[in-house]
Amino acid sequence: MSFGGSGFVLAIIAMSFVAWIITTAIRARHGYPLEGEWGGTVTKKDPASDRLVAENAELKATVDRLEDRLKVLERIATDPSRRLSDDIDNLR
Repeated sequence: MSFGGSGFVLAIIAMSFVAWIITTAIRARHGYPLEGEWGGTVTKKDPASDRLVAENAELKATVDRLEDRLKVLERIATDPSRRLSDDIDNLR
């Protein structure tokens, strides 16, 4: 099969087009954002992702509150005066 000047160019264009289709299919299958025609990302307002963002913020706030409470409990448990008081009570 002999490629002339224009045949070679068409083969390169066809291979590029096929590679673009395959890449887009893989990206769509795995949930990556698809690029627009001019290279910008296409953003859609998805109510499910808005709910996930809100839930994520709520969970982060809950974790922060629990970490603060845990710090207080650790401080109470490791307080030397508390241990001394417990030791004195154990000796009675």
